[in-house]
Order: sequence, then C-alpha cells, then structure tokens
Amino acid sequence: MKLLLVCSAGMSTSILVNKMQQAAAENDVTAEIHAIAESDLQQHVEGSDVVLIGPQIRYLEKNIRQTVEPFGVKCDVMDQSAFGMMRGDQILEQARQLMK
Repeated sequence: MKLLLVCSAGMSTSILVNKMQQAAAENDVTAEIHAIAESDLQQHVEGSDVVLIGPQIRYLEKNIRQTVEPFGVKCDVMDQSAFGMMRGDQILEQARQLMK
C-alpha cells in the first residue's frame, strides 16, 4: 500500500510518517508512506493507493480530489484529533479502511 500524506509544506506530516511506519511494522502491514507538500501532489500521485489530506488544508479537498480521482486513488481528510495527537496507528487505520 502506497500512502501520501499531503499538507501545506510536507513538514508537519513528516513526524506522522515515522509514527505510521512504526505502527505498520508492529502490525505486519506493508506500507510505503510519504509526506509531501500539496504543490507536489501531481508529481507523486501516480501509483499511489491513498492520499490523506492534513486537516490544516482541508479547504483544498475538492482540488486534491480532482487531482487524484483520474488515477483511481482514494482520498480523505485525516482525522483531526488523530493528526493533532500524532496517532500514526489511527491514521494508518484510516488509510486501510479507505482501501476496503
């Protein structure tokens, strides 16, 4: 499963990536997870399975969905509480639910 975490600059989500990778390893989930800036999404979306949008840029959800839909990529805004608490396990589970 290839996941992209999208935020305004790709910085706030980089901490979350590490926590998600740890949760994936603990649960035997194979996941490639990257944090990127919204401005870089077009270059990275192809081949991805899920795009999760940082709550701070939820106002860009419509544009992001239009970018990822032609590639068949699932998309959602990250749970704000899980993001704020840096709960990588919960965000990983959110992505896994989108894959179903």
